[in-house]
Amino acid sequence: MNPKAHQPDSLPAPGPTALAQSEALVSRIRAEIDANGGWMPFDRYMERALYAPGLGYYSGGAVKFGRRAEDGSDFVTAPELSPLFAGTLARPVAQALEMSGTRHVMEFGAGTGKLASGLLNALFELGAPFDTYSIVDLSGELRERQRETIDALAPALAPRVRWLDALPKAFEGVVVGNEVLDAMPVRLFARASGTWHERGVAAEGGMLRFEDRPLPSTHDAAFLRDLDIEGDADYVTETHEAALAFTRTVCTMLTRGAVFLIDYGFPRHEYYHAQRAQGTLMCHYRHRAHGDPFLYPGLQDITAHVEFTGIAEAGVDAGADLLGYTSQARFLMNAGITEALSAIDPSDIPNFLPAANAVQKLLSEAEMGELFKVIAFSRGIDGTLDAFARGDRSHTL
Repeated sequence: MNPKAHQPDSLPAPGPTALAQSEALVSRIRAEIDANGGWMPFDRYMERALYAPGLGYYSGGAVKFGRRAEDGSDFVTAPELSPLFAGTLARPVAQALEMSGTRHVMEFGAGTGKLASGLLNALFELGAPFDTYSIVDLSGELRERQRETIDALAPALAPRVRWLDALPKAFEGVVVGNEVLDAMPVRLFARASGTWHERGVAAEGGMLRFEDRPLPSTHDAAFLRDLDIEGDADYVTETHEAALAFTRTVCTMLTRGAVFLIDYGFPRHEYYHAQRAQGTLMCHYRHRAHGDPFLYPGLQDITAHVEFTGIAEAGVDAGADLLGYTSQARFLMNAGITEALSAIDPSDIPNFLPAANAVQKLLSEAEMGELFKVIAFSRGIDGTLDAFARGDRSHTL
């Protein structure tokens, strides 16, 4: 692999150990492409780049989560920005536990453990009755970071935490997933001269590149035609089979309680829009966003925005009720984040100013407040939660 052929000038190069890991992953991917006739669907490539054992982005040793590129990280999530995020989310989680009469919490993709430790402490302070906090995470390296974080920040509650290697067939309680759906593999499709193709990955001269092939599946072709995207100009987009399957699995597993999924994305009529002609695929490396998924495979994050109408349909089809859907800003304000901020003394500048700046990022339309959405499903909960009492957008799905 010649990484300089992909590397934008503004992005730092990885060290020799990390680069060797990336090259080992590329060799495996190229071998798989060769074994399958010279082409790989993009969702398979994305799965290998993110989750290949020991070499993928989430299964390897990359730092991933952090505040600055200097610490080796690639992006920051809401729990890393402010403890007020977890403290506020704990309120609807506690309300869902109470309304469903359940006593267990499960988190998917717990990152560094900041959200888990924050939820544990806040639930305890709220007096919420919970017995266990289960974490589902594919990364052994992240599991260790989560243990260290929880032991440091919520030591008294650490004995309630367990890590699951497999999902239970049934679960009663509250499920939380923050920025989980966007990291699930997507399929890519490209319309050229009015004809739809599936966009996959080929290898040429040691380099990975995109290659489009005619659609063999009438189902895929029919779905894309039915979207009726305005005009006939060239167009690139994604479909989200993995995220839909995940949602169906979780909502089938849930026998009583609620599921909260927080991520960036749009309802279907905004997602498949003529103005979104380049799709939403995005990569994150050293806190820079770019569009090249072949830059340092295994060392950068690859994501796509979530199509929330499909997520809603998947959950309801699995038998769950749609509990609510709204912007992150409205959800957090309904749940009391501004009251939590006001509890910090404004004259205490070293504490108040960073907290206020973080809340501004969580709520601002120009930051995370509008792009990020919260969708929730439930079983055995009558009525709605306070966090969806105002500004619910379920009707827009």
